[in-house]
Amino acid sequence: MAAADATGKPHKAVTEGSDPPGSPALRASDADRDRVVELLRAAVADGRLDPVEFDERLDAALATRTIDALTPLITDLIAVAGGDGALALPFAETPAEPAAELLTINERHGSVRRDGRWTLPYRLALRTAWCDVLLDMTSAVRSAPELVIELRVRGGNVELVLAPGMVVDANELSVRHSMVAISRDAGDNTPETLRVRLVGRMRHGRLDARWQAPRR
Repeated sequence: MAAADATGKPHKAVTEGSDPPGSPALRASDADRDRVVELLRAAVADGRLDPVEFDERLDAALATRTIDALTPLITDLIAVAGGDGALALPFAETPAEPAAELLTINERHGSVRRDGRWTLPYRLALRTAWCDVLLDMTSAVRSAPELVIELRVRGGNVELVLAPGMVVDANELSVRHSMVAISRDAGDNTPETLRVRLVGRMRHGRLDARWQAPRR
């Protein structure tokens, strides 16, 4: 029987292992978990985490329910804000630049270059004729596990610069009178973080893919 207080009302029993009294922990959203997973993928791609650590933290991130439980998974991967020592976590309260559903690049007899920290769209349409195109994705912000690049390319060169962990699938790309030089991945056993799927067609051109570590 529960003990009574001075008013005669019984005390509520606190069972072992229950959460202590106080404000409830802030629940993590799917977007919060996705942000942490993206940070972990970036960290293994640039060598800050090894594959074993990545797998362990990924499993924990997908299973956790609160922001407080997510925080320790990335505290050694992000900068600490000054003053109160709070962590500048990229959770849902501070969303990143939204990704475009479709980015279309049109160019004739010129050159196109995308590099640095740019947000990858979900789908990129490349419409070029006799152009030189450079798409450097080593420092790009990834929006999804897959990026579809739809090519309608006639003449010129297309160069893809990829970070470790990115792989290229060109099985749906039709080429004629063209040269394509793509290996499966960087060859360093980095876990796959982004699949770049090439679709469409290329005529009288050249496509190359090469891998390099992101610039620090």
